[in-house]
Amino acid sequence: MTFFTVFFQMLALLLIIGAGYFAAKKGMYDAHTNNRMSDMIVNIFNPLLVLASAANSVGQISLEAMKLAGLVAVGMFAAFILAGMALSPFLEKDMQQRKIFQLMFVFSNVGFIGIPVISSIFGTQYVVYVSEFMLVYTLVFYTYGIALMEGRFSVASLRAAINPGTVCGLLALAVIIFEVRLPDFLNTAVSYLGNVTSPMALMAVGFALADSDLKKIFGQPRLYVFSVLKLLALPVALLPLLRLVLGDTELLGVCMVMFGMPVGNMPLILGNQRGMDVSACSAAIILSTALCVVTVPVLVMVSG
Repeated sequence: MTFFTVFFQMLALLLIIGAGYFAAKKGMYDAHTNNRMSDMIVNIFNPLLVLASAANSVGQISLEAMKLAGLVAVGMFAAFILAGMALSPFLEKDMQQRKIFQLMFVFSNVGFIGIPVISSIFGTQYVVYVSEFMLVYTLVFYTYGIALMEGRFSVASLRAAINPGTVCGLLALAVIIFEVRLPDFLNTAVSYLGNVTSPMALMAVGFALADSDLKKIFGQPRLYVFSVLKLLALPVALLPLLRLVLGDTELLGVCMVMFGMPVGNMPLILGNQRGMDVSACSAAIILSTALCVVTVPVLVMVSG
């Protein structure tokens, strides 16, 4: 794919974000509505899109490709954990805030943004690979993420890892592995509900943008440095290793896009729960999401 082909697909997604921004500015929905909408995306639409993708990919996705994608997902999080530990001291001197930056390096928006981006660029059948990144994300978050913030590992935190997202992710893997074909009526219902994910998730980003101080978001030089490191430098640095593992060009592109996803919401949520200053994290989420319109096409282009 050429840079401009992917750029215009990303631009289309940006317009949907703009629709959410416009709706929020016009008072069409408030914070309560957005929270409820986010709950539906996380607990219903997003998981069902992953399951629908698997059901519609039976016979098209090989087990070998699934294994490779899972291996790449594990490697990505390991590399980002090390990068966060090494680079965060250069971006933040305060120890508590440094933890936030470490989390921002590791926990990307593989669901809310990753799914619509992969679906738009490569097709819905490739969303099933995202489920593997989401499963590894969940495991890493409830082990490394919680331990980093609390200073200790808690087995109890793993209970929260059992949620609709992980359940549907595991079901999606089972559907591919055992080549389960859902009845037409069930497949139709799951697909229709799953298709709601992309526009709703992107509009939710638009709402967050409308509720933010744009000067604080786009006026912090260190966040641009962080975004370039996370969205471009790290994925490109890992590309040679990725080429050694993957031979499939499209799977390579999918994984590179996953590597270059913007900051997710979980570092913000953890920081809020502990009463920390999360203003930099909130700004980084919006800034990195906006910059993805340019950085994702670059990653797809360099991946070949």
